[in-house]
Amino acid sequence: MNLTLQKALTFVLFIVIGLLLKLKFKSKEELTGIKKIILNLALPATIFIALIGVKIDSALLSLPFLALALNIILYLGFPYLIPLTGIKKTSPEYRTARLLVPSLAPGLSCFPFVLEFLGEGYLAKAAMADLGNKVFVLIFLYLIAMNWFYSQNNVTVNKKGSKLKSLILAMISEPVNIFIVIALILVFFGFNMETLPFFISEMMSRLGGIMTPLVLLYIGLAVHIKKKQLFKLLSLLLLRVGFVSILTGLFILSTNLKAENDMLLLFVFAMSACSFWPFSHIAIVDGQEKNIAKKHRTFNAKFAVNILALSFPISTILILGVLSCGSHFANAYIILIFGSAFLLIGLIPVILKKIISTRKKSEKQKTEWVVYRTTRT
Repeated sequence: MNLTLQKALTFVLFIVIGLLLKLKFKSKEELTGIKKIILNLALPATIFIALIGVKIDSALLSLPFLALALNIILYLGFPYLIPLTGIKKTSPEYRTARLLVPSLAPGLSCFPFVLEFLGEGYLAKAAMADLGNKVFVLIFLYLIAMNWFYSQNNVTVNKKGSKLKSLILAMISEPVNIFIVIALILVFFGFNMETLPFFISEMMSRLGGIMTPLVLLYIGLAVHIKKKQLFKLLSLLLLRVGFVSILTGLFILSTNLKAENDMLLLFVFAMSACSFWPFSHIAIVDGQEKNIAKKHRTFNAKFAVNILALSFPISTILILGVLSCGSHFANAYIILIFGSAFLLIGLIPVILKKIISTRKKSEKQKTEWVVYRTTRT
């Protein structure tokens, strides 16, 4: 079996192990403990390692801006498609989807396959592009999440100063943000993992090493997809694939890009799974809304976990399929057709849900009518 495929299966197995461990984790407090380790130790260490290892290549400086532009277009444009999935605009699920859909997790779902099929040079390009995505998911989405939290909890216009102060204090107090600042300062002064004292670099490496297994196990433990949610989630993620595919195709046409591998890299990078990092922002907000009814909360944390759980296998399968086909997908028009097809496929779960609910309603009405006729006679 292909080594890259085996790596992908390893990630899936961690989620499966998490599902099996549900029998042993029966209280919310146990799950909360794992989540706190991820948010306060593993995630900050992973981000620290990623940022301090950054090497700015002037020839590739446009790539982070391209990735950032993709994030922003997804954030601004995709909300017009979310209502098609049956998610109500003012609901916590809607805000959750808005935060997660524009984020990308190429490290888990894209990088291993890029290395295998396109080589180290293209992996370097993908890593450089991911810098723009990291800025968006770590800073922009955090600010957006906290702004929605304050708005949802009725922070009025007259309290703008207090709102800004609270936002700044929240940013400063989060371990993730502290590690980001420290890493950026060290990079500015020319430090990297090799030049740091061994005990610090070793500690960070070991903490960062538990990030991926813990996140995947947590997804398996926390995932609880209801039948009603499954239709919405599938529709949401398939529409996302269609949307980013059409964006990629239009970009290739507008720039007249000819290099096959560059086209493939753009395509698969855009199809990366949703990132865990926006979920960390949701978890922070969720922790401050413990005493608020779920329907009045800013986000739906369980819905976010379910998005992540489905996003990874869908993206992995599609990326692997595209790169396996190679030059067949190195064509802007093929990518546009692919995207259009997925936009249509994304509506099928919603249509099926409506058909099923209509049938159930019809059967219920027939039953009520039979009962009514029986009681009359």
